[in-house]
Amino acid sequence: MKKRSVIQNAAINHISEHSSLYGFITVLFLMGVIFGAILVNSLSFTQKEDLFYYLSQFFGQVSQGKIISDHDMFTQSVAHNVKYIGLIWILGISIIGLPVILILLFLKGMVVGFTVGFLVNQMGWNGFLLSFVSILPQNIFIVPIFIVIAALSVSLSMKMIRRVFLKQDREPLKPIISRYIFSLALSIVFLAAAGAIEAYISPSLMKGVISFLGK
Repeated sequence: MKKRSVIQNAAINHISEHSSLYGFITVLFLMGVIFGAILVNSLSFTQKEDLFYYLSQFFGQVSQGKIISDHDMFTQSVAHNVKYIGLIWILGISIIGLPVILILLFLKGMVVGFTVGFLVNQMGWNGFLLSFVSILPQNIFIVPIFIVIAALSVSLSMKMIRRVFLKQDREPLKPIISRYIFSLALSIVFLAAAGAIEAYISPSLMKGVISFLGK
């Protein structure tokens, strides 16, 4: 219990000290979501029809239980998110990775916004309900992890810039890197939980909603 409270206090102190950075990262992600939703309206009628056709095929496979196995979906989900997070994490160590981190976070938000926006655009409230059960559950874990890792990566990248170019930051690097490695390991645990939700829970929820909407 004592160890847990120490970790919790450290996390609270970190967030309070970097509240402006977390605010900026969160706003950037939300801007990506909004941009992705708006992007749906720029698609031509033919593009929307083609996308909706493939989407309908996918939902048909879900309702018939013909999608890939739960284990394969879990593996793919975790691998994809860990690679994405890992790239952001690595960029945080580099000095020139700062703008790329922000672009990757914006693109992640854009994908989420586009997916939800397209479902709602094509299916109305039914699309909102489908996105609620197919996208929201796992993203309860994924989105905060992306925001935290992006904020940590930006913070470390800025420290590296100040240290190398401005000669201002003299804080020892070893404890900073140790905490940074720990944050990656912890994020992988949460991404595994998100992958489990996406693989073992979301398909059942989607199947139930599709069956309900088909009545």
